Amino acid sequence: MTTKKGSQFKFVCYAIQGTGSFAVSFYFYYLYFLMQKWFGFGDKNNLALAAALGFVYIFASWQAGRFAQRCGYFTALKTGFSIMLLALAAGSQLHSAAGLILSSLVLSVGMCCLWPTIEALVSEGEDAEGLPRAIGTYNVVWAGTNALALFSGGTLVEKFGFRCIFYIPFAIVVAQLALTFWLQRHADEMARAALNHPVVLLPPDPNRPSPARTMAFRRMALLSNPFAYVAINTLIAVLPGIAGRFHLTPMFAGFACSLWGFARLGTFFALWFWPGWHYRFRWLVTAFALLIVAFAVILAAPNLWVVLGAQIFFGTAIGLIYYSSLFYSMDTSETKGEHGGIHEAAIGVGNCLGPGVGAVSLQFFPQAAHNGVIAVSVLLLCGLGGLLGIWKTAR
Repeated sequence: MTTKKGSQFKFVCYAIQGTGSFAVSFYFYYLYFLMQKWFGFGDKNNLALAAALGFVYIFASWQAGRFAQRCGYFTALKTGFSIMLLALAAGSQLHSAAGLILSSLVLSVGMCCLWPTIEALVSEGEDAEGLPRAIGTYNVVWAGTNALALFSGGTLVEKFGFRCIFYIPFAIVVAQLALTFWLQRHADEMARAALNHPVVLLPPDPNRPSPARTMAFRRMALLSNPFAYVAINTLIAVLPGIAGRFHLTPMFAGFACSLWGFARLGTFFALWFWPGWHYRFRWLVTAFALLIVAFAVILAAPNLWVVLGAQIFFGTAIGLIYYSSLFYSMDTSETKGEHGGIHEAAIGVGNCLGPGVGAVSLQFFPQAAHNGVIAVSVLLLCGLGGLLGIWKTAR
């Protein structure tokens, strides 16, 4: 897609992705603060909520990817946005914890139609040279708006109240739905134009890894990315607890606890322009080890400056792990919508598993202040062992 129309098409795809990332990140990051403020949710309750959202995300993402591949990308997008609008509208009028949890679960289902579809749309039609560039742009766009949502969300909540976590995403999703109709209208026109231009086949890349090596890295990426989200979603769910430990308001919690998001964004930029990490095991395993240490420090350190420093390493580690997972998933796949769904479903496993383990440990061992941190850290160490096992078998 090197034509002017193709560039416009991809630009709109990235616009939908970036605004969507801001909307859902803003909602789900500050949902936990809302539940704490309105219903007295502590770390255990918020972790259980995060685990439930992750559980739904597993199956909804998997099926959404298949739905997009079977019924069309634009049908999937319009279906997802319609579900999100209904969930946000209902949630804005609810006043019970059970009602808000249910509307959040429905919102998560709708959101799952967005990511696999956009991942496929920006990857379709790209050759071996264009695919890393497309994925790099995708990662930078969503990571940038994600970090912005965490950084600025607390200020928005303090200025407009907690109800704004419904109204602002609702307005964004309406705009996304309008852009989707624009995309669909122009996609048919581009498809007809493509029939008049012959496809130029590039010669095989002599430096490309063997099929066995690419498959091994895909398996390692599919294993490591869920564990990265074990750490991420556990961290997000206990942000109100971290804020309370250092006596931070939601606004200052957003400022202080968004540093890892900007570190991830910086990592995406670096990996986007430097392909030397492709199919290099030492980069992946180093990132995984760094993730474990940084996670434990963020959740257990008694000093805010130490927490801020650890976030830089945390964001760097999850940046490389996520980028690896998406790149290796898309690099050799033909059914990109379905593989995008598998990639997102793997994220859902981490979203469910990490908070679930943390909530269970706090339920049965509430007397240990850092028991949840220890339990999730042990889980991450198991993931590192699995990564090493796959690499040893592949060699």
